[in-house]
Amino acid sequence: MKDKIGIGLLGLGTVGSGVIDILRRNGELIKRRVGVPVEVIKILRKDSNKPVPADMPRNIITTDIKEIIDNPDIDIVVEVMGGFEPAKGYILNAIENGKNVVTANKALLAINGEELYSAASERGVDLYFEGSVCGGIPVIKALREGLAANKIESIYGIVNGTSNFIITKMTHEGKGFGDALRETQALGYAEADPTFDIEGIDAAHKLSILVNIAFGTPVDFKEIYTEGISGISPMDINYAKEFNFRVKLLAISKMKNGSVEARVHPTLVPCSHLIATVDGVFNAVYITGDAVGPTLFYGKGAGDLPTGSAVVSDIIDVARNILKGGNGRIPPASFREENRIPLKILNIDDIVSMYYFRFTVLDMPGVLSRISGILGEHKISIASVIQKGRQEGGNVPLVMMTHEAVERNVKNALLEIDRLTVVSEKTVMIRVEEGK
Repeated sequence: MKDKIGIGLLGLGTVGSGVIDILRRNGELIKRRVGVPVEVIKILRKDSNKPVPADMPRNIITTDIKEIIDNPDIDIVVEVMGGFEPAKGYILNAIENGKNVVTANKALLAINGEELYSAASERGVDLYFEGSVCGGIPVIKALREGLAANKIESIYGIVNGTSNFIITKMTHEGKGFGDALRETQALGYAEADPTFDIEGIDAAHKLSILVNIAFGTPVDFKEIYTEGISGISPMDINYAKEFNFRVKLLAISKMKNGSVEARVHPTLVPCSHLIATVDGVFNAVYITGDAVGPTLFYGKGAGDLPTGSAVVSDIIDVARNILKGGNGRIPPASFREENRIPLKILNIDDIVSMYYFRFTVLDMPGVLSRISGILGEHKISIASVIQKGRQEGGNVPLVMMTHEAVERNVKNALLEIDRLTVVSEKTVMIRVEEGK
């Protein structure tokens, strides 16, 4: 039996520092759980002259990946450097050399996951990536193991803390999007360039990983419909409250008649739903299985220690597999390679949803009937209407909630409605989910 498990760490940024911190503070606990010490042997950094913690030996730092890949004392390569290259090449080289790999690289897995999964399966090594989705929340382990007996019916996820923090500020403090974003950046929750967060791209990366594991199907990231929160206004948030709904940026996936829905967009969810109460930088994933029913996973979705916690939990799992000769026991994508079935990702135009509309219309008789007539022609049924204020001859908001309708019909109806002379601005449309 091995007398220790050796780690090669690629990157010493926020997450890498969290990994080191947890391995140090909980070293004895981890040893008791694994059976032998887990020790970081080498750390790869692009610049060896960057400062390192005072109590860290200088000879542990290297700029040469071969000192990790070719080191027989290193059992697990932990990639927390991020980006596509050289991270992808390093992971593939590690796998080729028989190293087990732990990564938190969501973008890489979303775009190049298939290549990495296949390489790990062929080589018979472990590829674990709990830290790639929702930081410290063990949602990947839940899908791969805890819920493995279930057909997954639906996933609703608040998987990006930055956008959730912005929406929370807008909801509770009435801030506009720009002001809320600037405050989020000032607090360090958003990058100087927040595009990936506010435009839903980060959430879509994470959703592609969850869909792959939940439904056993390869996912082309480009097929995931993605829409961000920059178009959300306090006015729509307030009208949503009047309907007893909250606005959230949701990553949504459902199995529908042999096809899979996979989409990220602002969504109205009932105030009574558990996921509507998730505020600030917290994440939550609401998963429904055919046997277990609804389940909720909640916690911090980013940061050095939450994400470091997920990475170290993967290290522990892989270490146990090494000691028991069980590497490759759990396939990277949950399903055996030969049993993964390509499923159609449903086009956004084909989904069925309820909808929220906010029309900006002239305050004059007959407007409501003209709009409702067009909606009816396109098989869209109105559930409720709010029309407040009078400004005869001026513009007023006309707000509607619909029953379920096909998205294609909704888009065609709105194109026709927005051409009416009584409609002065492009209609705001937000999808509505009851989250069952």
